Amino acid sequence: EVQLVESGGGLVQAGGSVRLSCIASGFTFDDYNIGWFRQVPGKEREGVSCVSMSASSTDYGESVKGRFTISSDNAKNTVYLQMNDLKPEDTAVYYCAAVKFDRLPCLSIVAIGTSYYSMDYRGKGTLVTVSA
Repeated sequence: EVQLVESGGGLVQAGGSVRLSCIASGFTFDDYNIGWFRQVPGKEREGVSCVSMSASSTDYGESVKGRFTISSDNAKNTVYLQMNDLKPEDTAVYYCAAVKFDRLPCLSIVAIGTSYYSMDYRGKGTLVTVSA
């Protein structure tokens, strides 16, 4: 059974930091690009970051560049999203999702307009709330 399980969300003050984790199982981790998406109520889910296991590369959406860092621990099939200097507009449900590396590159995953539902596997999300 394929699973992507996010954790680490919670309430944090503006300017603070949070680290999200995504534990993957049921598929060959190294063959996938793993992305973090987020959704604010009333808005489309947007790709914020992605790590390519095969290319050992990362990409970020413009709104989080310089503040968020994605990393992976392949031995643990886990992807992390370190979020620093958080702003109230970062408040959202954050979702982890995976796609086969040759179907959708990381650059497309963080591009505006890329559908979350283009990903092969998707987690259930974790809520991050940033207070002013």
